[in-house]
Amino acid sequence: MRGRVYLVGAGPGDPELLTLKAARVLAGAEVVLHDRLVGEGVLALVNPGAHRIYVGKEVGQQGVQEEILALMLAYARKGCAVVRLKGGDPMVFGRGGEEWRFLVEQGVAVEVVPGVSSAIAAPSLAGIPLTLRGVAGGFAVVSGQGQGGELPSLAAYAGVETLVVLMGVSQRQQLAAQLIALGRPPAEPVAFIERSSTP
Repeated sequence: MRGRVYLVGAGPGDPELLTLKAARVLAGAEVVLHDRLVGEGVLALVNPGAHRIYVGKEVGQQGVQEEILALMLAYARKGCAVVRLKGGDPMVFGRGGEEWRFLVEQGVAVEVVPGVSSAIAAPSLAGIPLTLRGVAGGFAVVSGQGQGGELPSLAAYAGVETLVVLMGVSQRQQLAAQLIALGRPPAEPVAFIERSSTP
Protein backbone atom coordinates (compact mmCIF):
# COMPACT_ATOMS: atom_id res chain seq x y z
CA MET A 1 0.00 0.00 0.00
CA ARG A 2 2.92 2.38 0.60
CA GLY A 3 4.11 4.74 -2.15
CA ARG A 4 0.84 4.34 -3.99
CA VAL A 5 -2.06 6.69 -4.73
CA TYR A 6 -5.63 5.44 -4.48
CA LEU A 7 -8.26 7.41 -6.39
CA VAL A 8 -11.26 6.59 -4.22
CA GLY A 9 -14.92 7.33 -4.84
CA ALA A 10 -16.76 8.34 -1.68
CA GLY A 11 -20.18 7.81 -3.22
CA PRO A 12 -23.12 10.21 -2.93
CA GLY A 13 -22.69 11.08 0.76
CA ASP A 14 -24.19 8.29 2.84
CA PRO A 15 -21.22 6.38 4.35
CA GLU A 16 -23.20 3.14 4.08
CA LEU A 17 -23.02 3.45 0.29
CA LEU A 18 -19.22 3.35 0.39
CA THR A 19 -17.67 0.18 -1.02
CA LEU A 20 -15.93 -2.25 1.33
CA LYS A 21 -12.68 -1.71 -0.54
CA ALA A 22 -12.93 2.07 -0.16
CA ALA A 23 -13.47 1.66 3.61
CA ARG A 24 -10.44 -0.66 3.86
CA VAL A 25 -8.22 1.74 1.90
CA LEU A 26 -9.35 4.71 4.03
CA ALA A 27 -8.56 2.75 7.21
CA GLY A 28 -5.00 2.15 6.00
CA ALA A 29 -4.31 5.58 4.51
CA GLU A 30 -1.45 7.76 5.69
CA VAL A 31 -2.47 10.86 3.73
CA VAL A 32 -5.98 11.73 2.52
CA LEU A 33 -6.70 14.61 0.17
CA HIS A 34 -10.47 15.11 0.14
CA ASP A 35 -12.99 17.20 -1.78
CA ARG A 36 -15.74 19.41 -0.40
CA LEU A 37 -18.45 16.91 -1.40
CA VAL A 38 -17.10 14.21 0.91
CA GLY A 39 -19.27 14.04 4.02
CA GLU A 40 -18.22 13.76 7.64
CA GLY A 41 -19.63 10.23 7.86
CA VAL A 42 -17.17 9.05 5.20
CA LEU A 43 -14.30 11.06 6.70
CA ALA A 44 -14.95 9.33 10.04
CA LEU A 45 -13.73 6.11 8.39
CA VAL A 46 -10.28 7.58 7.67
CA ASN A 47 -7.35 6.22 9.67
CA PRO A 48 -7.23 8.51 12.76
CA GLY A 49 -3.46 8.86 12.35
CA ALA A 50 -3.68 9.95 8.71
CA HIS A 51 -2.78 13.47 7.62
CA ARG A 52 -6.04 14.91 6.22
CA ILE A 53 -5.79 17.71 3.65
CA TYR A 54 -8.86 19.56 2.43
CA VAL A 55 -8.51 20.31 -1.28
CA GLY A 56 -12.08 21.26 -2.13
CA LYS A 57 -12.52 23.77 -4.90
CA GLU A 58 -15.36 25.86 -6.17
CA VAL A 59 -16.25 26.44 -9.82
CA GLY A 60 -13.49 28.43 -11.54
CA GLN A 61 -10.69 27.52 -9.10
CA GLN A 62 -8.65 25.64 -11.67
CA GLY A 63 -5.26 26.54 -10.11
CA VAL A 64 -6.07 24.33 -7.12
CA GLN A 65 -5.79 21.25 -9.36
CA GLU A 66 -2.06 21.86 -9.89
CA GLU A 67 -1.57 21.98 -6.11
CA ILE A 68 -3.48 18.70 -5.72
CA LEU A 69 -1.28 16.98 -8.29
CA ALA A 70 1.87 18.28 -6.59
CA LEU A 71 0.70 17.11 -3.15
CA MET A 72 -0.20 13.61 -4.35
CA LEU A 73 3.14 13.27 -6.10
CA ALA A 74 5.18 14.56 -3.15
CA TYR A 75 3.55 12.26 -0.59
CA ALA A 76 3.69 9.22 -2.90
CA ARG A 77 7.41 9.85 -3.49
CA LYS A 78 7.88 9.91 0.28
CA GLY A 79 6.51 6.37 0.31
CA CYS A 80 3.12 7.22 1.82
CA ALA A 81 -0.16 5.46 1.17
CA VAL A 82 -2.09 8.37 -0.36
CA VAL A 83 -5.83 8.52 -0.90
CA ARG A 84 -7.41 11.07 -3.20
CA LEU A 85 -10.97 10.97 -1.92
CA LYS A 86 -13.69 12.33 -4.20
CA GLY A 87 -17.46 12.50 -3.96
CA GLY A 88 -19.27 10.04 -6.22
CA ASP A 89 -16.96 8.14 -8.56
CA PRO A 90 -13.49 9.53 -9.34
CA MET A 91 -13.86 8.80 -13.06
CA VAL A 92 -17.26 10.51 -13.52
CA PHE A 93 -16.63 14.26 -13.77
CA GLY A 94 -14.12 13.91 -10.93
CA ARG A 95 -10.87 14.57 -12.81
CA GLY A 96 -9.77 11.06 -11.89
CA GLY A 97 -8.61 10.40 -15.43
CA GLU A 98 -6.39 13.48 -15.42
CA GLU A 99 -4.94 12.62 -12.01
CA TRP A 100 -4.39 8.99 -12.96
CA ARG A 101 -2.56 9.97 -16.16
CA PHE A 102 -0.37 12.54 -14.38
CA LEU A 103 0.67 10.11 -11.65
CA VAL A 104 1.38 7.24 -14.05
CA GLU A 105 3.51 9.56 -16.19
CA GLN A 106 5.49 10.38 -13.03
CA GLY A 107 6.05 6.67 -12.33
CA VAL A 108 3.65 6.51 -9.36
CA ALA A 109 1.56 3.39 -8.79
CA VAL A 110 -2.15 4.25 -8.94
CA GLU A 111 -5.22 2.23 -8.09
CA VAL A 112 -8.79 3.34 -8.76
CA VAL A 113 -11.46 2.40 -6.23
CA PRO A 114 -14.79 3.16 -7.92
CA GLY A 115 -17.59 4.81 -5.99
CA VAL A 116 -21.34 4.93 -6.42
CA SER A 117 -21.97 7.85 -8.76
CA SER A 118 -24.66 10.36 -7.84
CA ALA A 119 -25.75 10.13 -11.48
CA ILE A 120 -27.12 6.68 -10.69
CA ALA A 121 -27.77 6.93 -6.94
CA ALA A 122 -29.67 10.24 -6.74
CA PRO A 123 -32.47 9.33 -9.13
CA SER A 124 -32.73 5.83 -7.65
CA LEU A 125 -33.01 7.16 -4.09
CA ALA A 126 -35.74 9.56 -5.28
CA GLY A 127 -37.68 6.67 -6.82
CA ILE A 128 -36.87 7.66 -10.41
CA PRO A 129 -35.65 4.76 -12.57
CA LEU A 130 -33.15 5.79 -15.24
CA THR A 131 -34.48 2.99 -17.44
CA LEU A 132 -38.02 1.62 -17.44
CA ARG A 133 -39.44 -0.93 -19.82
CA GLY A 134 -41.73 0.79 -22.30
CA VAL A 135 -40.64 4.28 -21.21
CA ALA A 136 -36.86 4.66 -21.29
CA GLY A 137 -34.48 2.13 -22.81
CA GLY A 138 -31.34 4.14 -22.12
CA PHE A 139 -29.82 7.15 -20.43
CA ALA A 140 -26.90 9.53 -20.71
CA VAL A 141 -24.97 11.48 -18.08
CA VAL A 142 -23.64 14.88 -19.10
CA SER A 143 -21.95 17.80 -17.40
CA GLY A 144 -23.95 20.99 -16.97
CA GLN A 145 -20.75 23.00 -17.28
CA GLY A 146 -18.39 23.28 -20.20
CA GLN A 147 -14.73 24.32 -20.10
CA GLY A 148 -14.29 27.56 -18.18
CA GLY A 149 -17.92 27.62 -17.08
CA GLU A 150 -19.26 27.84 -20.64
CA LEU A 151 -22.58 26.31 -21.57
CA PRO A 152 -22.02 22.76 -22.89
CA SER A 153 -23.48 21.65 -26.19
CA LEU A 154 -26.22 19.09 -25.61
CA ALA A 155 -26.95 18.45 -29.30
CA ALA A 156 -25.60 14.89 -29.18
CA TYR A 157 -27.79 14.07 -26.17
CA ALA A 158 -31.08 15.83 -26.95
CA GLY A 159 -32.79 12.62 -28.08
CA VAL A 160 -31.68 10.41 -25.19
CA GLU A 161 -34.73 9.13 -23.32
CA THR A 162 -33.41 9.88 -19.82
CA LEU A 163 -30.87 12.66 -19.53
CA VAL A 164 -28.95 13.17 -16.27
CA VAL A 165 -27.22 16.54 -15.97
CA LEU A 166 -24.64 16.86 -13.19
CA MET A 167 -23.46 20.27 -11.94
CA GLY A 168 -26.10 22.08 -13.96
CA VAL A 169 -28.12 24.02 -11.38
CA SER A 170 -26.50 27.40 -12.04
CA GLN A 171 -27.20 27.14 -15.80
CA ARG A 172 -30.54 25.32 -15.63
CA GLN A 173 -32.48 27.94 -17.61
CA GLN A 174 -29.94 28.00 -20.44
CA LEU A 175 -29.73 24.19 -20.49
CA ALA A 176 -33.52 23.88 -20.60
CA ALA A 177 -33.75 26.45 -23.40
CA GLN A 178 -31.10 24.58 -25.38
CA LEU A 179 -32.87 21.23 -24.95
CA ILE A 180 -36.24 22.72 -25.95
CA ALA A 181 -34.64 24.31 -29.02
CA LEU A 182 -33.24 20.86 -29.88
CA GLY A 183 -36.74 19.34 -29.78
CA ARG A 184 -37.38 18.23 -26.18
CA PRO A 185 -41.01 18.92 -25.17
CA PRO A 186 -41.28 22.00 -22.91
CA ALA A 187 -43.73 20.14 -20.64
CA GLU A 188 -41.44 17.13 -20.19
CA PRO A 189 -41.07 16.19 -16.50
CA VAL A 190 -37.80 17.14 -14.82
CA ALA A 191 -36.42 16.58 -11.32
CA PHE A 192 -33.83 18.58 -9.41
CA ILE A 193 -32.09 16.51 -6.75
CA GLU A 194 -29.59 17.72 -4.14
CA ARG A 195 -28.14 15.91 -1.10
CA SER A 196 -29.90 12.75 -2.22
CA SER A 197 -28.46 10.39 0.36
CA THR A 198 -27.85 12.73 3.28
CA PRO A 199 -30.13 14.49 5.79
